[in-house]
Amino acid sequence: MDATQILTSYAVTFGWAMVGSVSMGLGVFIALKIFTVATRDVDEWKLIREGNMAMAVILAALILSLGIVVASVTKGG
Repeated sequence: MDATQILTSYAVTFGWAMVGSVSMGLGVFIALKIFTVATRDVDEWKLIREGNMAMAVILAALILSLGIVVASVTKGG
């Protein structure tokens, strides 16, 4: 393996990392907005500030599940 192939592999890996990061960032934003609209009568962030662990677990599960989906989609091949 020569230096050109190694640099190409690094560039591809960096590209997929950037795609994954941007996708995850946008996905979390969109998913939280949809969740907030779906639960209009509940102030999730106020509940979390008050120490409501159940709401924190629900939001954490939402973010982790989105991460699993983004990771499976952006897996380069």
